[in-house]
Formats: sequence, C-alpha cells, structure tokens
Amino acid sequence: MSMAGNTPEGTGHVGTLTPNQATALKQLWAAIHDIQANGTVTLTHDPKLNAPPAPAVDPAPVAASGGWGGGWFGSAAATPAAPVEPVAEPPLTITLEEVGLSAADVRTELWNNVMSDHPDSLVLRFLRARKWHVGNGLIMLLKAFKWRQEMNVEDVKYWGDDDLEAAYPKFKKQLEMGKFYVHGTDKLGQPVVYLNVQLHRAGDQDYKTLERLTIYLMETGRLLIQPPVETVALVFDLTGFGLSNMDYTLVQFLVKCFEAYYPESLGAILVHNAPLVFWGVWKVIEPWLDPVVASKIKFTYKNQELLEFIPANHLPDSFKDAGVDKFVYQYLPPVQGENALMEDQEGKAKVVKEWNELSEKFDEATRAWIKTGGDVSEEREKVAKDLKHQYIKMQPYIRAKNQYQRKNEAGKSIIQPDGSVVWTYHN
Repeated sequence: MSMAGNTPEGTGHVGTLTPNQATALKQLWAAIHDIQANGTVTLTHDPKLNAPPAPAVDPAPVAASGGWGGGWFGSAAATPAAPVEPVAEPPLTITLEEVGLSAADVRTELWNNVMSDHPDSLVLRFLRARKWHVGNGLIMLLKAFKWRQEMNVEDVKYWGDDDLEAAYPKFKKQLEMGKFYVHGTDKLGQPVVYLNVQLHRAGDQDYKTLERLTIYLMETGRLLIQPPVETVALVFDLTGFGLSNMDYTLVQFLVKCFEAYYPESLGAILVHNAPLVFWGVWKVIEPWLDPVVASKIKFTYKNQELLEFIPANHLPDSFKDAGVDKFVYQYLPPVQGENALMEDQEGKAKVVKEWNELSEKFDEATRAWIKTGGDVSEEREKVAKDLKHQYIKMQPYIRAKNQYQRKNEAGKSIIQPDGSVVWTYHN
C-alpha cells in the first residue's frame, strides 16, 4: 500500500476518509469551535488516529514515490517499516493568546481561506500534513491563520494588479515578463506552474514585491485547481541558469509557504535542465526541505523526459522536440471597469450576509454531525455545495479579477464565471 506520510493512497480527502480519519476530522472541527468559544482547548491525542495501517501481506518491497512517482533520489525500492507501537501523549492545551489571535480572527481567517472549496478540504490539508495528529494539526492551522493576518493575504486578493503595482513597484513587470505562468494540466490533472528562473535576478526588484508575487501565485493558483484535484505541479526551468539567477531568500519563502501555510497543495516539482553550476546551489537548498516536499522533487534533463508527466499536447512547444502546444505566454492587463461590482456596497453587503449565514449553518450542521455520529451528514454536504455557489456569486464583489479571468483576443478566459476552468491548447 502506497503511503504519503501516514495517509494510505486513495484516502484522506473529502469522500475518501477511513473511519479513523473521519474521527480525526470531527475532533479537529470540535477543537476549532471550542477554541473560538473559550479561547482555549485541551486535547488528548488518540495515538491510533495517526498510526500507520498494518503492512500488506505481500512482503515485496514498495517503491518510494512522490506526486509523479519517484522522488529526486529516484525510485529505488524501499522495504515497508515495521509497525510502531502507538505512544500515549499527555494532554495538549492550546490557547488563542499563545498564537496571538482572537476568536473573531479565527472565524474570519477560516472562512476567508475556505473560498469555493469544501470546508473539510481545507481542514484535512492540515491533518494530513501533521499525520492525523489533531492537536498538531490545530496548532499548524492557527499559525497559518496568524501568518495570513500578518501578511495581509486578503489585500493580495482584494487589490487589482494596478493597485499591487502602485504599492509594490515592478509587481506587474514580473507578470508581463513571464517569470512564471500557469498553463494547462499534467497527466494527473494538476495545473502546471512554469517558473523561468533565468529571468530572475534578486536585485532587480524589492523583496516585498516578490513576497506579494508569491502569495498572488498561491492564491490565484487555488482558483485554477479543480476538484477532486487539490494540488499543483511546478516546473522549474533552469535553462540558461547562472548564479546571478539564484535567490536563496525567495526560495526559502516559497518552501515555507508550501510546507507551513499552504500544506498539501504541492503535488510535484520538476527541476528541469539543471546545469552543472546548480549542484552547488542544491547542496545549500536540500537541507531546508521537509522530507515530504523533497520526495516530490524529480530532476529532468532532456525535454522528452517531461512527457512522462505532462502530455505533449499540453506542453508548450518552447520545449523543443517534446511539446506540441503552440502556446506563447502573454500577460492580459486589467480592463477598465472589470471590478465595478466591488464598488457596489449594497450588493456586496447582501452577498456577504448570505455567505456568513451559510457558514454559520455549516457550523451548526458540523456540530450536529459530531454529536450524532455517522460518516456523512447529508445536510452538511448540501450546505457545503451552497457555500461553493455562494462564494462564486460573492467573488466579484470581494476579489479583484486576475489575468486568468480576463478574456484574450479570441474572447476566451481560462477561469469561467461559474468557477470552472477551461484550458485552450493550440496543437
């Protein structure tokens, strides 16, 4: 049985929970409610919840795998570890004061972060990242909320590209030059983010601009992920890479984002066409990486190797002798009046009120689900669907459009008004 952390393959997501995983999810939701109500919560961890399942009867070695199969270290066989006896832990007390949040902060950051996802999808990311340890999952969740508050993540979503340019010089230049772009999906349906490292030089723009750009990428990328897929794939194109392109501070920030603040959002990383000079850089970066992130990294050299992961008709033909998609990246700038609904205060108040009522209804349904037991609550699932539709309805009032929502010369956009995503390939 393939494992990611303590999560058996094919489990751990909305609709695929094992009984222990469902129990952990209920406990974390209960803890979220309790800490909002009381400012503190004490949790007694049940070690069975994050104990790995018993190994399969077949004693054959299992190949270590990342999101695309095989980590950066290759795909050498690994023998399943012997079962470890669960260890009892003392009760864990968590307070909002320790984290620096109020009850209102928790609620605000929670529902700002849910967006159009199933609320469980967000919470489960933190449980999987902490191997189903409810207390550790709650701590990680609260720290992520605190970070989002301190980094003013909502500003990145609320402000348009021109506003971000005014506050963070050369922000739009990063988008215009194609330093990164999202195009199409890989063979697993993950949106693919291409990072053209040769276009980057650390001193060409303020570091705060790069932080905003990274958060912009994270938050925009979330809109491009279509359920049941929950992750993205990154292609670091190191063609033409030199030491002047290396930015250790930015790499640390990106790694921290994926590990701590957007957990379980990274499906795989391809480091493509790395020159000899990169290996000295890699010796510095490698120790920073969480083992789970490191396991998702794979090195490719020839363009044809990319086809193992990305279909040829999805891969830009700039990757010669491999990709056949005649895609040319072009930044689509803001259109006058595209965010007009954000000025409609009456309309905004109405849709936000409806959203808040639905989120409270979801909380009520969750409390009932925890109390009465059962694997699935039909009422809760219905409210989750209503929340998704309401967010899409609310989004034009609370969030500025990004280039993936704008229409190109052919009158086509990638993100549709109903939240669906349509990629256009030119083959």
